[in-house]
Amino acid sequence: MTKSPAVKTTASRQVAPFDALAAQDEDAKADAVIDYAKRVKDWPTLEEAIARKLEDQAEFVRWWAENVRPGGRPTETVTGQLQFSAEEAEGSTGINKHQVSKWRRRLNEPEKYSAMLFGAAYHKAMAEASNTTATKWTGDPESYTPAKYIEAARTVMGGIDLDPASNALAQKTVGAGEWHDESENGLLQEWSGAVFLNPPYAFPTIGHFIDKLCVEVEAGNVSQAILLTNNNTDTKWWHRAARLASAVCFTEGRINFYKADGSVTQPTNGQTFFYFGADPASFDKVFSDFGLIGICSGKCL
Repeated sequence: MTKSPAVKTTASRQVAPFDALAAQDEDAKADAVIDYAKRVKDWPTLEEAIARKLEDQAEFVRWWAENVRPGGRPTETVTGQLQFSAEEAEGSTGINKHQVSKWRRRLNEPEKYSAMLFGAAYHKAMAEASNTTATKWTGDPESYTPAKYIEAARTVMGGIDLDPASNALAQKTVGAGEWHDESENGLLQEWSGAVFLNPPYAFPTIGHFIDKLCVEVEAGNVSQAILLTNNNTDTKWWHRAARLASAVCFTEGRINFYKADGSVTQPTNGQTFFYFGADPASFDKVFSDFGLIGICSGKCL
């Protein structure tokens, strides 16, 4: 939000550096974007608009709490900062105290508030996405990464020290030195060494796992990593990984993940392998059998 006085006052008085009128305008713009994104089913735009709306509302609620008196005439604090009456603030901003109270209550339960704003169509789309067999944990009991890709990762990295999104059955193939299942929540654990990660693809969990991987790589805790995701090149998490990766592989065709009963899945798009580490040449040599390789020299975007 822009930072300017909330209402006009004399030069001798200070005001909170916040433009409440601009806040009202931003909230209206967010509503328009949310309505549009829902109509065209542009889920990334919807997610961004809702996050911005909650951020703007929280900033307005903070401003109101610090600078608006419940009633009576405007007054000054001991520091000379002007405080407004509720009536003056309402007249200046067009937002009344009842609306502010409603925002405050909803912002106290951000997950519930966000769910309400996303709406039924979004939640249905996310449920359908998370229920597809290509959008599971590496070690989901119903979906597994084929062994040839696991072995390729092992060859490039010299082993797999950690699989942070897995389970016991998947480890019969992955064979990581350490692994975490859903109950342990790999996001809460320490990561180190050579990591193979096929994260849960449901939003927002996939972004959290990729952020965690990138942070651990940047910190030097993870020496090498191979990340497997769908080709969602329009998402922020995909770009986050690509900017840090040393190399990428765009698969030729789609990976058919295996199920426990021996059947294979039929994903609707191809996949990307990201390599993080100091030996992109080895990644190129091994993974070129699976698709097109891009060597990034530390930065693919």
